[in-house]
Amino acid sequence: MPTLQPPSKTKTKPTQPQAAIVGDMDMGALLSGRHSHPHSLLGMHPVRHLGKKGLVVRAFLQYTETCEIVDITSKPEKRYPLRKLNELGFFEGFITDRTDVFAYRLRITRSNGEVHQIYDPYSFLPTLSDHDLHLINEGCDHFVYDKLGSHYRTREGVKGVSFAVWAPNAQRISVVGDFNHWDGRYHPMRALGASGIWEVFIPGLEPGMKYKYELICNDGQLRIKADPYAMHCEGPPNNASIVADISNYKWKDGAWREKRAQTAWHQKPISIYEVHLGSWKRVVEDGNRPLSYLEIGKALADYATDMGFTHVEFLPLAEHPFSGSWGYQVTGFFAPTHRYGSPEDFMAMVDHLHQNNIGVILDWVPAHFPRDAFALAEFDGTHLYEHADPRKGAHQDWGTLIFNYGRHEVKGFLTASALSWLDRFHIDGFRVDAVASMLYLDYSREEGEWVPNEYGGKENIEAINFLRHVNGLIHHYYPGTLMIAEESTSFGGVTKPTQEDGLGFDFKWNMGWMHDILRYFSKDAIHRKYHHNDLTFGMLYQSSENFVSVFSHDEVVHGKCSMIQKMGTWNMSDKAQTLRALYAYMWMWPGKNTLFMGCEFGQSSEWHYDTSLDWHLLEHMDHLGIQRTVRDLNHFYQNHTALAERDHDAHAFQWINPDDGEGSVISFVRFGHTPQDTIVVVGNFTPVTRYGYRVGVPHHGNWKEVVNTNAAHYGGSGEGNRGGFWSDEIPCNHREFSLNLTLPGLTTLVFKLE
Repeated sequence: MPTLQPPSKTKTKPTQPQAAIVGDMDMGALLSGRHSHPHSLLGMHPVRHLGKKGLVVRAFLQYTETCEIVDITSKPEKRYPLRKLNELGFFEGFITDRTDVFAYRLRITRSNGEVHQIYDPYSFLPTLSDHDLHLINEGCDHFVYDKLGSHYRTREGVKGVSFAVWAPNAQRISVVGDFNHWDGRYHPMRALGASGIWEVFIPGLEPGMKYKYELICNDGQLRIKADPYAMHCEGPPNNASIVADISNYKWKDGAWREKRAQTAWHQKPISIYEVHLGSWKRVVEDGNRPLSYLEIGKALADYATDMGFTHVEFLPLAEHPFSGSWGYQVTGFFAPTHRYGSPEDFMAMVDHLHQNNIGVILDWVPAHFPRDAFALAEFDGTHLYEHADPRKGAHQDWGTLIFNYGRHEVKGFLTASALSWLDRFHIDGFRVDAVASMLYLDYSREEGEWVPNEYGGKENIEAINFLRHVNGLIHHYYPGTLMIAEESTSFGGVTKPTQEDGLGFDFKWNMGWMHDILRYFSKDAIHRKYHHNDLTFGMLYQSSENFVSVFSHDEVVHGKCSMIQKMGTWNMSDKAQTLRALYAYMWMWPGKNTLFMGCEFGQSSEWHYDTSLDWHLLEHMDHLGIQRTVRDLNHFYQNHTALAERDHDAHAFQWINPDDGEGSVISFVRFGHTPQDTIVVVGNFTPVTRYGYRVGVPHHGNWKEVVNTNAAHYGGSGEGNRGGFWSDEIPCNHREFSLNLTLPGLTTLVFKLE
């Protein structure tokens, strides 16, 4: 920041001549906030005036009575006074004894009598090169977030903040903020050629200062916009951007990141705990506030480790103005939301989770953005980030706008957003929201409400190419990163590599399986026999993609009921028993797993973003038993890695008996690499206990009962199979050997060959 200077006895040289050199038109444009090339007017420039060569110096300063140029290259120090030409603070002087531009400071006297020496923002060269501009315009600067936005830097030995923004259709842009009383006449930016990028370096500014961009657009309207590339943001109603500097944070997760890069995740257990940070837990004694990044990092690491989850997945934590959007209407694509702390606090949360061997996945939303006037919508008075045609640019379901994926700078913006979270904040992967809405031009639209692609089809070719592009780059720069698609259609090749013309995701949420299974278990047990195909249909396409089985936040809101309330019985204990059976069936089904917070203990009410989970329910055995079941399933899954290693191998799964719809009993086998890795799963989804139920098994030996969701430890009756049996040499289900089992009602059993 500028420092207060004592009066100096240094000799001051007069400027000559006293007549103004600046033209009335230039000065008028600057004073009215309409000058689009301020660096050509302000600062120091060689000129010839009245037949003499010299230097003209101009400065435009708020609340300033006097201004002198201080030559910092000469000893003793020389000063050249400038004349105040306007009460708004326009100063000019002509230096006759120098012809070459030199380094200088401005010595100013404020209206209140304070004296400061400051560096002139208009004495610095651009922070971006022609090569930078070319790459940005081509969308090929993958780390453009290091150039656009605000950055605390040292330029020519001077500390300050550089600002750069892309707005090709603006007539003038200024940086406004705390430091200039939000007056757009001061600190106007320069346009860098035809690139559409505007830039200025303001010395003396520091991290923590709030700012926005003030634009005059081609329609003559003045708009004030937050910085699209800001790393830190103020909350509503002001929504200012904040200068941030995270360079001093010292990461301690090097071992985790090295291990991640070398891990073949398709062959490893992945059990994801989906979390909305603001409502996981709240501090009741402190106004019911949500936990901060620092608090939740420690609490979640302990909880996830105890529960056996390998990753946490956060609903979007990028900046968003409306909490009721759950984070899915993003205005700050590079900024962790202010709600829970600073960017450094966010980094510390991720760091702590990594140090406890918990991966961090973040929901990322490149499909759309809100219409808030301070953000991306009509950024420079034109449809810059979105399509102008509402048939392509407006999302009818959510009232949001759709990115123009065909525009290089927009593609570069979104690509940089993803890479910045991986680079700056060490995120381990993304669950990409609403992929289906990106893939299809007719998504949720009637005939006549959409525009076909260039070949007459409904596929959004530009969005498809973008997804391939960003997935390829992420895997190139950050090996081991997980890319998970929330994609609900039958679009082919979502999890195929980009080299094979796939979209390049690692995994895809298995939305079809989720809907089928929930439809089945929502039926009263007496009617489930008529819907037995809901249990089996998913295996027809299970090997078509790399799937994650999921019960997400979307399934426990808006009148859909909580997971436990979905279970098709009236008695709460039966609901809990059914849910335990469902979870065991899910964990043993091929694929990775994702479960939304609260579902792991059977929260009774629907999730609400503004209140804490009902942790007090764990005082009751029905809910504690569900939590214990999930914990044991996770640890069993992690300790029996053969399950995960062959998750996506079609030959590692076989039905034993998929046809007992009448009894609502289903059984299958999961093969590992050796016979000892083999497990058999049997589910009885009616309340009727079935005795002497014979199940064929693939190997002869001792089959240990390793999971029984009816165990007394979980709140069940304890009835089961006394720890397991030796198989009988009795053929059953087209196999030579079999087990004679007791199948407790509403129970899933798992047996492992020993």
